[in-house]
Amino acid sequence: MINEIRPGYGAIDIGQEKIFIACSGTNEVRSFGTCSDDFELAVAYLREKEVVKVAMEATGVYWIPLHDLLQARGLEVTVFNGAHARNMPGRKSDVQDCQWHAMLHSHGLLVPCFIPGEDVRQLRCFYRLREDHLRAAGEHVQHLQRALDLMNVRLHVVISQIHGVSGLRVIRAILAGERNPERLAALCDVQILKHKQAQVIKSLRGHWQEHHLFALRQALAGYEFGLGQMKECDQQIQALLERINRDQPPQSPEAGRKIKLMRHNAPAIDNLHGQLITMTGGRDATKLPGISPLGFMKLLGETGADLSAWPTEKHFTSWAGLAPGSNQSGRRRKRVRRKKTAVGQIFREAVLSLAKSKHLALGAAYRKLRARKGAPIAVTAIARKLATFYYRLMTKGLDYVEEGIQRYEERYRKQTMRYLQKTAEAFGFSLTQNTQPT
Repeated sequence: MINEIRPGYGAIDIGQEKIFIACSGTNEVRSFGTCSDDFELAVAYLREKEVVKVAMEATGVYWIPLHDLLQARGLEVTVFNGAHARNMPGRKSDVQDCQWHAMLHSHGLLVPCFIPGEDVRQLRCFYRLREDHLRAAGEHVQHLQRALDLMNVRLHVVISQIHGVSGLRVIRAILAGERNPERLAALCDVQILKHKQAQVIKSLRGHWQEHHLFALRQALAGYEFGLGQMKECDQQIQALLERINRDQPPQSPEAGRKIKLMRHNAPAIDNLHGQLITMTGGRDATKLPGISPLGFMKLLGETGADLSAWPTEKHFTSWAGLAPGSNQSGRRRKRVRRKKTAVGQIFREAVLSLAKSKHLALGAAYRKLRARKGAPIAVTAIARKLATFYYRLMTKGLDYVEEGIQRYEERYRKQTMRYLQKTAEAFGFSLTQNTQPT
């Protein structure tokens, strides 16, 4: 197997403590440590063996430092999914793995993973870290509710959000020593007091025990700390976008068009929408239904503005885990679960935001498909359609996408009219068009 490795090729198996290198021109497998000095020795060894193309499995985050170092030294690096290069049955070891991968790579049998440029990877790092801080802050909201429940303070049952302006104002007053329900209720918003004043006052009579107040104080501190960390990520994202767009002509959103915005925890980034449009050279993904500026930023953080790595929209939707599987051989059918990807999840979230829309064809198509196939299948199917529109927008321009959406809505309207006509005839009725304005 080792003799089958073509000249100039090699592979690296990466672990937490050691890496193993197999390459052409030698029958041995060399091992190195995982510190920076050890990586330099590994690069020198590859150069000594005249290796110019290296493959490595995407193992956690261990591959990232070595990948960046190899690229900086001028080697062509292929990162692949280990599930696509499983060895033949038998004994498995790190030594055998790197030999097997080197042989596959030298014959062009490894499919490289998509790795965006450095700027896009930085944007992805910042926005994913922001998501982690927001998730942690959400856990502390649950801690706030638990502490209030233990004191039998039911404010979070009466108002919609305990971490809103009114809720936090009341919690801070409680921690400052206020116990009078009327005075605590007066801190709530006018609209809350207009409809729920009596309920709010009643919910603020509790059992003020010191250990539960301590838990409440710590939960509030954890929530505010998470929001502070999230704002620091927003500052880093803003600085990065300004650096990326420094030499680009500034772009701005279309005047007069309504933009879908986040109600809670929106990014504190100046002119985020305009920065994203500038980054993509004028292409605005928020014109697609369900895509907000935050969702647009997430997509750019995962794929970048250049989608040429995927030859067609089918390649893109398959990579995103949104394409239907074909798992039939003869009479045998095998059910394979779709992979979950970050890009696919972004499009699924967009579908959930437009599911209740009354005037969008994609929303109507989602509800129709959900009634027949169920919500999970409907979400994935419409997410694939949305991903297709996004690919066309980023590669062929908005005019092409708008024409496609218009054709889709017109086709859906004709199908609905045929269905209504057929149903009316079945019950002995006839349809007439209403000429009066609705």
